Amino acid sequence: MNTTPEPGGRQTADRNRGDHAAIESTETFLAHRNLLFTVAYEMLGSTADAENVLQETWLCWRNINSDQVSDPRAYLVRTLTRRSLHRLWSMKCRGESSAGPWLPEPLPTTADTAHHVELAESMSMALMLVLEALSPTERAVYVLREAFDLGYDEIADAVGTTTAVVRQIAYRARRHVTVRRPHRVVSADRARAAAESLQRALETGEPQVLLEVLAPNVVLVCDGGGVERAAIRPVTGAVKVARFIVGGLGTSAVSLTGEPVTVNGTAALAVHVDGELDGILAIGIDGDRIAGLYFVRNPAEPTGIESENHLTLR
Repeated sequence: MNTTPEPGGRQTADRNRGDHAAIESTETFLAHRNLLFTVAYEMLGSTADAENVLQETWLCWRNINSDQVSDPRAYLVRTLTRRSLHRLWSMKCRGESSAGPWLPEPLPTTADTAHHVELAESMSMALMLVLEALSPTERAVYVLREAFDLGYDEIADAVGTTTAVVRQIAYRARRHVTVRRPHRVVSADRARAAAESLQRALETGEPQVLLEVLAPNVVLVCDGGGVERAAIRPVTGAVKVARFIVGGLGTSAVSLTGEPVTVNGTAALAVHVDGELDGILAIGIDGDRIAGLYFVRNPAEPTGIESENHLTLR
C-alpha cells in the first residue's frame, strides 16, 4: 500500500493543527475575558482604558504558545495587571491635568449587578474615588486581593515584587481604604429610593425632599471632563449640596430632568439639561443617608458594555 503523503499533505496537517491551536487559544482567552475586563476597569476607572489593556493582553496571548502555559488564568491576569500598572503610572498626573476633581467613568450595568453586593461594592464610585488616592501599585494590590481574592504569591508575580512586600502593601492600602469608605452595605431598594428622592428634588426644585435623605456631612464631587463647567472643589454639607442640586447642578438649564439608571452596580440618575444628556449623578450611601454624590458631566455615550462584558469577580 502506498503511504506516501500527497503533495502538500504535511503542510495541510500542520496548518490544521495550527488552526486548532488558535481556536483553543481564543476560547481560553474568551473564557477569562469578563474577569479580565472587570479587573482592568476597577484598576483604571475607564472603560476605554480597560478595553485598551484588554486588547494588548489579547495580542500578547495570541502571539505566544499557549500550550506551554500551565495556568492560563494566572498568566492572563498577570499580563493584564502589568499593562494596567504601566497605564496607571503614565496617567498618575491625570487629576492635576484639568481644573477640578477627577471621577471614574460611570459604567452602565444591569439592575442584576446591584444584587451582587460584593461586585457592586467593589466598583462603587465611592470606593473607586478612594482608590484613586493610592499609588498604582497599592491600587493593583488592593483590587487583586480585596475584590478578586487572589493569593499573595499570585499578586507578587503580577506586580513584580516579593510576597512579603505585597503583604505590607496590602496592609497599608487596606488601612487607607478602611477609614475612608462607607462601612455599611446598602440594599438595591434603598439605593433606588435615594435616587427617586434626588429626582424629585431635581425636577421640582424642593430642597426639603433632599434634606431628608442627605447625611449632614454629605459631599458632592463634580467632574466636567475638562470640557464642561463643574464645581472646582467638592461641595460639602447637606444644605449646600441641596442648594447646589436644586439650583441646577451648576448648569444654566431651563429644564432639568433625571432619568433613573444603573451605573457601577447601583442606582443613579442620568441628568438631562433641556432634553439633552448632560451627566451622570451617581450615589454613595452610608446606612440610611446619602453620604456622597458624584456628578460626571460630558460622559461617554453608553455603549452597552454590560452586555458585552458580563462583570465578574471570579
